[in-house]
Amino acid sequence: MTAVTRGEGHRGQEWCGWRAAAREALYGPGGFYRRAEGPAGHFRTSVHASPLFAGAVAGLLCRVDEALGRPATLDFVDMAAGRGELAGGVLAALPADVAARTRAYAVEVAGRPEGLDHRIEWLAEPPQGVTGLLFANEWLDNVPVEVAEVDAAGVARRVLVREDGTERLGEPVDGERARWLARWWPLPGEAGLRAEIGLPRDEAWASAVATLDRGLAVAVDYGHTADTRPPFGTLTGFREGRETAAVPDGSCDITAHVALDACALPGGRLLPQREALRALGVSGARPPLTLASTDPAAYVRALANAGEAAELTAAGGLGDFGWLVQPVGIGDPL
Repeated sequence: MTAVTRGEGHRGQEWCGWRAAAREALYGPGGFYRRAEGPAGHFRTSVHASPLFAGAVAGLLCRVDEALGRPATLDFVDMAAGRGELAGGVLAALPADVAARTRAYAVEVAGRPEGLDHRIEWLAEPPQGVTGLLFANEWLDNVPVEVAEVDAAGVARRVLVREDGTERLGEPVDGERARWLARWWPLPGEAGLRAEIGLPRDEAWASAVATLDRGLAVAVDYGHTADTRPPFGTLTGFREGRETAAVPDGSCDITAHVALDACALPGGRLLPQREALRALGVSGARPPLTLASTDPAAYVRALANAGEAAELTAAGGLGDFGWLVQPVGIGDPL
């Protein structure tokens, strides 16, 4: 999430690759993720959909705590923290004895929001030597990547873009990028086929996992695996709650689904969000009707929770997110 350097896609240059253009548009001075309204002003994540999500993450942190032998200090790191909503929700949902031992960190390029829980430390980079849980909800999809497209001769070329979103094809993909495509997203020689080259995401995830001494790292994102790669890529934009064209001028989010299988390190595994949340006790099952007559208020609360749980686990929606679960020095608590 560093600023773009001249020669690698500076604003003054007319054409550059999508990685440099998106990095400047999202994280540069005046970039999308530095705006006052924050991500919640433009799209709705699982964190914003229901406090049940933060409760489930708190439950996962408790499982990690047990696997670690209840250490004197338990770390919780919220990567790409937005305005700290998840970190605050997790602290609020923890049992008192666990909360008293928890150090919470929110990692985000934007400045610390006013009114944030004083227990949350605000950082631009993740801390080192973590013992606990590092949780990255919709982070990797905003790690900028290059886009490749096959030309009329069947050659995969880097897609170049201007600030207004106009594209043209650049040089052939070579080196590490070409090797990544061959391994993780082979492109047949058909003109117009596209792929996002996920190498920077693999590196970013490996770097995040390396901050753990012991514990668990989890990445949650819309993603795909080798047998479900989309033929024309997934690069898109979001503005004020609606999908829009990806235009790297700082006015919208720029995102692309994640090749989660490429990111996974040895010992990691993938599962859908619906399975992960159900394992953590989030269920969309309706409460029994008998509760309506014995405790109407409890029935209404349970019904509301069931509706929120159903949204978090729904097929075709939030339930389709992938969870990449990476234990470090402990067994898999999920």
